[in-house]
Amino acid sequence: MAKVIMIEDDKEIAELLKEYLYKFNIELVNFETAESGLKVLKESAGGFDLLILDLTLPDADGLEVCKSVSQLYSLPIIISSARGDYSDIVTGLEIGADDYVAKPYNPRELVARIRAVARRKTRDNYTGDSGGNKNGGFEVEENKMLIKKNGKAVDLTSAEYELFLLLYKNKGNVITRDYILENIKTMSYESIDRTVDVLIGRIRKKIGDDPRNPKYIKSIRGYGYKFYVDEN
Repeated sequence: MAKVIMIEDDKEIAELLKEYLYKFNIELVNFETAESGLKVLKESAGGFDLLILDLTLPDADGLEVCKSVSQLYSLPIIISSARGDYSDIVTGLEIGADDYVAKPYNPRELVARIRAVARRKTRDNYTGDSGGNKNGGFEVEENKMLIKKNGKAVDLTSAEYELFLLLYKNKGNVITRDYILENIKTMSYESIDRTVDVLIGRIRKKIGDDPRNPKYIKSIRGYGYKFYVDEN
């Protein structure tokens, strides 16, 4: 059973989601304040598979909480908020959220997002190299959801991982933004092109790709992106 921690001050929503998610083998533990949720997270971060985070909390700005959690833990984050403005979506992704679902939403949609995101657990401690596919200094182990560059694990969120894998598998080919939005499960919300650009920027940073003169992920003006690797 997946175990999910949620920080949501609306008791009614929390109880409804708790009952609904349980039917799908997902245990939900809710806290109504950032302080109480962060305290438990600090004490048992490894005990949770995912965080669902509201942005409008009585004691903190949800975006600041998201930023703090993403910096301290390898824990997938889904932002669940009535604040569905473009700026909030982009900011949430920039500071580490894996997905953003705007209220109101169908609980079944949340289940789909949780399943897509919860596959990401801490994988930095993995040191084996069986089942890998090496190319151009990168090593992809899909069974572990692991990306390595020159033997070192790259810490990617679920959305970043899926986008990297999509580009990597199609290296040498131009992938359009529309194709990316249609094929990245963790971007199932009403995404816009800018969200793709945000994720590309984050991936470039994590793999050491200079955004001003990228070596691996290159922008193709008016179309999308192309992944290059040195296969020698």
